[in-house]
Amino acid sequence: MIQVNENFLLLPESYLFSEVARRVKEFQEENPDVKIIRMGIGDVTRPLCKAAIEAMHRAVDDEADTATFHGYGPEQGYAFLRDKIADSDYKKRGIDISPDEIFIGDGAKSDLGNFFDILAQDSTVAVTDPVYPVYVDTNVMGGRGGKRHGEHHEGIIYIPLNKENKYVPQLPEQRPDVIYLCSPNNPTGTAMTHKELKKWVDYARKENSLILFDSAYEAYIHSEDVPHSIYEIEGAKEVAVEFRSFSKTAGFTGVRCGYTVVPFAVKGRDSEGNDVSLNRLWNRRQCTKFNGASYISQRAAEAVYSPEGQEQIKETIEYYMENARMMRESLTEAGYDVIGGVDSPYIWLKTPQGTTSWEFFDYLLKTHGIVGTPGSGFGEEGEGYLRLTAFNTHEATREALLRVKS
Repeated sequence: MIQVNENFLLLPESYLFSEVARRVKEFQEENPDVKIIRMGIGDVTRPLCKAAIEAMHRAVDDEADTATFHGYGPEQGYAFLRDKIADSDYKKRGIDISPDEIFIGDGAKSDLGNFFDILAQDSTVAVTDPVYPVYVDTNVMGGRGGKRHGEHHEGIIYIPLNKENKYVPQLPEQRPDVIYLCSPNNPTGTAMTHKELKKWVDYARKENSLILFDSAYEAYIHSEDVPHSIYEIEGAKEVAVEFRSFSKTAGFTGVRCGYTVVPFAVKGRDSEGNDVSLNRLWNRRQCTKFNGASYISQRAAEAVYSPEGQEQIKETIEYYMENARMMRESLTEAGYDVIGGVDSPYIWLKTPQGTTSWEFFDYLLKTHGIVGTPGSGFGEEGEGYLRLTAFNTHEATREALLRVKS
């Protein structure tokens, strides 16, 4: 018999969202007449913007003509999209990012999970708690997690996010090699200010640590003192890699497209102490193990940056944020303790006293037909909380709030 990678055996039996889906499916089969309102998994519900749809139609026509057909594309992404990203997402904000520092992928989740391919096996990792499970699980798969004790793995450094520290990650006592930060944060819905993020950049520069910065929700930022990119912080290009996605920004959860920024200035070291470009290593990794996002999805992403595309995605983002506002205000009026929903589409809801995350999940599902995500699935600090998403229609959101208030 072939030997398996036993690191996988250190993981929980099922991925958080798979367990949520299993329970919902079981309840729906037993109660087929109940109209379920899904506010759990962070999937969008509004269709792609018109500009992206039209661009995909043109791209499909390109593939039907010998003169315009595209086969294998550049593993780093097509220049037409990388140039747009460099100009629109960075240069217009006064950030000097070259197109050659941008790598187009099929979404932030994949790149976040794969980036450790180019880092040392024994690197120490720090994550916030609660945390997006992919950060932890992919490191456990790679052998950096160690045995599981409760919701924690012994090889990972956990940085608590809670009411006491106002959900702002504090610098760790133990130095990590790699630090995962997500702002606006999934799952708490909070966001780091320029001053708070600067502390982490300064720390990483001092300690020679690498920050993996998940910026998937930057388009939802409304507060003026919250950076849209970590590269707004001086010195960040020396210590940070940024991950972005079109999934929540433009509804590409089913189309699949995102990108990762690996600045030329960010370096690692080999065993002899020589500096090594992470940009060069990531490029090598992508050329070997990835054939690039599809031409069709990249043309759709390019169209998002057109004037029409920008207006259309802004309308959709504001639609979701109106849901977030309704949820935040209505649940607060109902006596719940809630945060988030200002700079992100997530609401972090305190469960009623004495109720665990999964107990409250089951209560909302079985009593009100509402699906959330148990906070304990995001880590020990998430116990006693539930995450709700604003990715639904106004009508479904209002109906869910009426059910809860009743």
